[in-house]
Amino acid sequence: MKLSLAAAILAGSFGMIGPVTAETSINVLSFDDLDGWQSDDHAAAFETFRTTCQDMDNPDWRAVCSYATSNPDPKAFFELLFRPVLIEDGNPALFTGYFEPELTGSRQKTGRFRYPIYAMPPEAKETGLWYSRRQILDGGVLRGRGLEIAWVDDPVELFFLQIQGSGRVNLPDGEKLRVGYAGANGHTYKSIGAELVRRGTYQPHQVSAEVIKNWVRRNPAAGRELLFHNPSYVFFREVSEVPSDRGPLGAMNRSVTTLRSIAVDPKFTPLGAPVWIEKDGEDPLRRLMVAQDTGSAIKGAQRADVFFGTGDQAGREAGKLKDPGRMIVLLPIQRAYAMAPDGAL
Repeated sequence: MKLSLAAAILAGSFGMIGPVTAETSINVLSFDDLDGWQSDDHAAAFETFRTTCQDMDNPDWRAVCSYATSNPDPKAFFELLFRPVLIEDGNPALFTGYFEPELTGSRQKTGRFRYPIYAMPPEAKETGLWYSRRQILDGGVLRGRGLEIAWVDDPVELFFLQIQGSGRVNLPDGEKLRVGYAGANGHTYKSIGAELVRRGTYQPHQVSAEVIKNWVRRNPAAGRELLFHNPSYVFFREVSEVPSDRGPLGAMNRSVTTLRSIAVDPKFTPLGAPVWIEKDGEDPLRRLMVAQDTGSAIKGAQRADVFFGTGDQAGREAGKLKDPGRMIVLLPIQRAYAMAPDGAL
């Protein structure tokens, strides 16, 4: 569970799609309708698809996943067993990006490493609404309970780690400790970027993760108060069993792949499904990706969050992505035609 970087700054199932309203339209397309389809690296998309395919339980998906184990030609595999389906809900398409941050820290508290990454307290799991960010950090409700997974040296980077929902901590001995989302305190996320815009500090087009970080660091007292504007607080779990050369775990509890995995709204796009991306904007992207993650800001039939990888450069690339376009879900043939209303074929 995570928030896209751009959506967080300014925001705030395996079966059929979710609630179908009067605004929802479903159209089955042909592969000739997909701009750039012929030139993509279908083998790379196929390998990403296979990492989660066997976790899909629906009979339609089990059939195509069984065939995937026979090592077919990747492009022919998709064209033979799937049909592109355009699902729209009346809202314009929006692509944003997310990444896995890297922090510097220690398993022990020191003079430098003073800011804890907390595990989920048992009582927070049992209630829908727990203490706020301010109460947790200023009130000391978790202090001395042994819930610290690690300590880091930068409270601002820790705040953005909570936005992303997963990350790596580089330890003094060279070890890389990996953490993933374990839960939250139940409070609604409030954007600190939007708050800076509301105050007149910045215009919307000026706001980015780096701009916010720099403002907080230049204004320590006011910056600390700004972080408290967001009452939501995220807890983590250690997931260091995931190899360091693989991506963090997505919503399907499998590693996501740089520029091949996306987060989607599972009410409209089945988790595990291949999705053809036609992202416009400054750097157009035409690529087959796989829906392997979700996010609290990722809502709608034409909404996707692209995973950019690990580290600062990935963060910079993810943070500037906020583009239009369209996304087309690839569904098993029988399922695709069963979903299409009369006249949509």
